[in-house]
Amino acid sequence: MKFLYQNKITLSILAILFLLVLNYNVINFGISNDFFGIFFSIILFFIGGRKTNLKICYWLVGLIILFEFISFRLHTKSLHFLSIAFFICLIYYSLTKKFSFIAFICILLFSTVFNKFFEHLTSEIKQSLCNIVYHTLKNFIEIDKVEGVNFFINGARITIDTACMGLSMFKTGLLTGAILLTLEEKKQNRYFGIIQILLFCLFVILLNVISNYFRIIALILLKCTEENLLHHAIGLFCFVVYQVVPMLFLIRYFKPTIAEINTSNFNSKLMPIAVAFLIVLLTSFEMKNPINHDLLKDIDAQYNLKEGRWVNVEVFKIETKEKLIYIKTPSHKPLICWTGDGYKILQAKEVLADNQKVWFNIMEKNSVLYESLWWYECGNKKYTSFLEVMSMKLIYNKPIRLINEVKRVDSEKEMAQDKKLWRKQKRDNPKSYLFFIVIFLPSNLSCLATQLIYRCIFLASMLIVA
Repeated sequence: MKFLYQNKITLSILAILFLLVLNYNVINFGISNDFFGIFFSIILFFIGGRKTNLKICYWLVGLIILFEFISFRLHTKSLHFLSIAFFICLIYYSLTKKFSFIAFICILLFSTVFNKFFEHLTSEIKQSLCNIVYHTLKNFIEIDKVEGVNFFINGARITIDTACMGLSMFKTGLLTGAILLTLEEKKQNRYFGIIQILLFCLFVILLNVISNYFRIIALILLKCTEENLLHHAIGLFCFVVYQVVPMLFLIRYFKPTIAEINTSNFNSKLMPIAVAFLIVLLTSFEMKNPINHDLLKDIDAQYNLKEGRWVNVEVFKIETKEKLIYIKTPSHKPLICWTGDGYKILQAKEVLADNQKVWFNIMEKNSVLYESLWWYECGNKKYTSFLEVMSMKLIYNKPIRLINEVKRVDSEKEMAQDKKLWRKQKRDNPKSYLFFIVIFLPSNLSCLATQLIYRCIFLASMLIVA
């Protein structure tokens, strides 16, 4: 035991390096998601760490146990990556008793867990915000109607692309706020409390709402919905005017009040580190085992598997005269796949099919309209929630899949008939009137050049504050 205490720093570094090498694919997966954000979050953790009497090690070990249990059952790379990040935080805290709550929040935001959570909310959020914009603009300009993300003005349709979700801008805004808070702590030589940090984050989220609200208004007024220089310039302008400038103003009224505590009698505990290392190590070996998705196990007999073929190990495709059918792993959300293939999502909503809720979408590509139904499936039951179906997999360990049926719409009349059918089914089910309202939606950011400009903007704002 004495040997371990005397060489705790060396052994900790070796343990981290061993896990990083063992989980090379997982680390590469996590970093490729957003290297810039993860890099700055780590820098913030070491620079902005403060001494605390809170038993952070037990909270971190608890999170690692929870996340690794899920990763072990579901082979979830994003949660395993987070567990490795938490293990590094645990070692740093155990050796220095310093911890940065601001950087810890950033690590969560720049993880693929947050990305997946965000991706499964964006279409509904976008439509809600477009409806608010419609009620604002109808008193000033002539707007015939709004359907989903489509604005009809003087007979012309203007579409706010549902792929234009602004995840990077949302995270960049919060990272900017995190750096501002850290710089203010260094300047005042004091620290913010948890309530102050959360309150400032709420202000940043509110600024994101305002930024995206005015951005959509500008896109409609300028009739600019295509990916071009003007489109990104509007996003940059809204980011600076409605997020960066207000944050620079607000930070003047957020003053840290907590003085650094004295921890001269601190002794690092090796037991939490040993437990966390063992759990992460076992999960790392499990993640290397191939996973059997069982996508076609106990599937409905209506799908003629003889007419299908494997596109890859995670996608099975059946092509008939009437429609295309994709049977996939749940991670392949259709909205992301379609927009990546150049389709424009015109409408996305929940409908009833065979008395079960499914997602209904209308898409357009090369002036051709398509209708799509898709849902998650576990056993014989259909789900529209990714989190719900993954919970079923976690608890019961049953095969789950995503089924997507796509057909071409040959006429407006046929589409109108389908819409009428969906509305009738919805009226027949009173539960379909329940819905959730989401309070924020970030702006667009899709090209690498624009992302780099955003990064330069918030770095410049840091220099101004410093």
